[in-house]
Amino acid sequence: MDDSFISARRRRRVALQTSRRAFLLMAGSATLAACGSTREAAPPQAQLPPAEPVAPQQPANVIGGGAVRVALILPLGASGNAALAAQSLRNAAEMAMAEFTGANIQILVRDDGGSGPGAQAAAQQAMDEGARAIIGPVFAHTVAAAGLVARPRGVPVVGFSTDTNVATQGVYLLSFLPQTDVERAVRYAASIGRRGFVGLVPDNAYGSVVEAAFRETVPATGGRILGLERYGTGGAAQFAEAARRLAPSATQADALFLPDAADAVPQALQALQAAGVQLAGKQLIGTGLWDDRRLFAAPSVAGGLFAAPDPAGFRAFAERYRARYSREPVRTATLSYDAVTLMAALVAAHGESGISDAAIQNPSGFTGIDGIFRFRADGTNQRGLAVMQIGNGAAQIVSPAPRSFAQAT
Repeated sequence: MDDSFISARRRRRVALQTSRRAFLLMAGSATLAACGSTREAAPPQAQLPPAEPVAPQQPANVIGGGAVRVALILPLGASGNAALAAQSLRNAAEMAMAEFTGANIQILVRDDGGSGPGAQAAAQQAMDEGARAIIGPVFAHTVAAAGLVARPRGVPVVGFSTDTNVATQGVYLLSFLPQTDVERAVRYAASIGRRGFVGLVPDNAYGSVVEAAFRETVPATGGRILGLERYGTGGAAQFAEAARRLAPSATQADALFLPDAADAVPQALQALQAAGVQLAGKQLIGTGLWDDRRLFAAPSVAGGLFAAPDPAGFRAFAERYRARYSREPVRTATLSYDAVTLMAALVAAHGESGISDAAIQNPSGFTGIDGIFRFRADGTNQRGLAVMQIGNGAAQIVSPAPRSFAQAT
C-alpha cells in the first residue's frame, strides 16, 4: 500500500468457527470471545427466505446502529483503483459488523476523495458528530492529515498506510509493514544456518525501508552483510551494473536478499548469473512482494523464502466476502474488517472508554483475519507472520505463524 494500496492456522480456524469470527483480545480472550455470542448455534439463516425489513434502511454512509460512533474514512470518490479498493474496504467493514454479534458501535463512513484536505475535513466532521475513533484513511498523506485534527482531541486513528513516517502516538498503522517481512524472513534464514548475506535492492522509497530493516536485522541474528547494491529503473542495464558490482561478495554469501516484485526478481537473478554468481546453495530471501503467483511459477526463484500472513485466514475471509458481494475483495480488505472488529470488541469489553490508547496498545495483542498483531506506542505494528517457501508453482508454509507474542519472542 503506499502507497500502492491498491497460523497458526488452527488457532485462526477455532477463532472463526467458535465465535462467528469474533475478535479475540489475547489478554482476557474469554471476555471478548463472549462478545461474539453463539451465532453458530442459531438456526442456519442462509437457508431461509429473505425477511422483509422491519425498519427503514440506514443511509449509505452509516453502518450499524450502536451507541458508540466510529468513523471510517476512505477515498470512495477518488479516481481509478483507489475508489475500487475503497469500496472493498467499506464492504469488509460492513461484513465485520454483520459477523460480530451485538456490536455496540455505529460506523460513520466518510469520503476523503484521496486528498489530505479531504481527510482532514472528513475527520473533523466525524468527530463533530461524536466519533470516538477513526479507521483509515488509506494513504500516507491522508493518514497524516486526519491525525493532525484527531490527536488534539484524543481520538485515536487506525490507518492503512504502510509509511511509518506518519505513525505516532495516537496514529496507528494496521497495514502490512515491510520491516516486519524482512525481520521474520531474515531471522528464519539465520535459524537454518545462513550467516553471510548480500542484498540487491531497488533504488526507491520501498528499497530504502527494507534496506534499513535488513541492515538492522542481519547483525542481530549473528550474521554479516557482505555486500549490498542498489539498482535503478533503467531496465536490464541497471540490473547488469548492480549485479557486476555485487558479484565478488555474492560469491562468498550463502543468502541473497532481493526485495522486489515479480517482474524484477527473475531479471535480477539472471543478471547475477551473467556476472558469474552461482546461485546454487544460496538462500533467496524476499518480502511480501513475493506473494505473487507469477513469481511462484518462475523456476529461478524455487526455494526462495518470504514472510506473509498464513494464507488460510484470507482464503476463508475471501470465500465469505464472495458469498456476500459476488466479487473478489482486495487483499487489504482484511485490514478494514479487523479494525472494525477491534473497535467493536473493545467497546463490548469496556464500553465507550475501551477505545483508548492504553487498550489499543495492549502488549498481548489481538487476533485478526491475518493472525496476531499488536500496536507499539510509536504507532507502528508488529505481526506474527509465517515463513513461506516457493516451489512447484506455489508457496508453502515452512515456519508457522506464532499464535501469541510470547511464542514469537
